[in-house]
Amino acid sequence: MTAPRWIIHLPTTLTSQDVATDLAAALRDSLAHVAAFDFGETTLSEEDAQHLRHRVWCDIRLEGGQRCRLRDGHSGSCGTTGEG
Repeated sequence: MTAPRWIIHLPTTLTSQDVATDLAAALRDSLAHVAAFDFGETTLSEEDAQHLRHRVWCDIRLEGGQRCRLRDGHSGSCGTTGEG
């Protein structure tokens, strides 16, 4: 049995899902060197509806163990470069 993982909920003052997604992408890019973060699992929710989460990235595992870096619901093939 593996130990449970802990989730950090980090509220923001942002009022747009698109802007929150951009911030998540900026955090992923600037903190990618920290192995403790699993940015592929990033979700967003409204403050008063935290039970309703929106996945940010596709999260498909690619060859070599990397994750797809494209937005959830993207068209075309998965990849490691592209939109946030």
